[in-house]
Amino acid sequence: MNASEPHFARRAVLIGAAAALLAACGPAGKSEPVDAAAAPSPPVAPAAPVVTVLGDSITAGYGLAAADALPAQLEAALAGEGVNVQVRGAGVSGDTTAGGLARVDFSVQDDSAVCVVALGGNDMLQGVAPSQVRANLDAIVGKLQARGVGVVLAGMRAPPQYGGYAADFDKVFVEVAKTRKIALYPFLLDGVALDHRFNQDDGIHPNPQGVRLIAERLAPVVAEALRKARP
Repeated sequence: MNASEPHFARRAVLIGAAAALLAACGPAGKSEPVDAAAAPSPPVAPAAPVVTVLGDSITAGYGLAAADALPAQLEAALAGEGVNVQVRGAGVSGDTTAGGLARVDFSVQDDSAVCVVALGGNDMLQGVAPSQVRANLDAIVGKLQARGVGVVLAGMRAPPQYGGYAADFDKVFVEVAKTRKIALYPFLLDGVALDHRFNQDDGIHPNPQGVRLIAERLAPVVAEALRKARP
């Protein structure tokens, strides 16, 4: 071997390596593009629409396990109607329409498609003037509508022994629903109030069976509101 042979040997190795690299890259020395379709990402299921229930102790599930409270039972009842939703509770025990008005902007989040407003029972127990209850409810609904949130108003009724107050109070919910052109579920406790089979020992708050009955009757109204709500 003469002095130039090591030089030619190294050159041959380098040329061979370059040729192998070009062959791997394909024609003209360009790398082959990766076919994205060959390894597709798994489809992402669309998020279920959100229904928020703005209310008091009935919404909060007073005396009940979370699974027995209105938000969970309403979600189950809607699922039974073939409507896939997430029902979010925004209930505060003892809350009035004034309290609901004060917190509606942060209690009902922006991802809510529909809000069920279920307030008024504590106003009635405290003797709040029906005109003030009406003004509060109207303001709550107005705030929600301004944000594009659909609304279902769940009414309450005063006992007949409340006399003239009862008549004025009961009309509030009908008037707000008519003025604001929203869905009305006339009486949240329909079929449950004063029936010991569906109430806890205090005779006021529904037991799990009572809540289930409320949810089953309320679900079709909420389902219809969802169909009309924003996409």
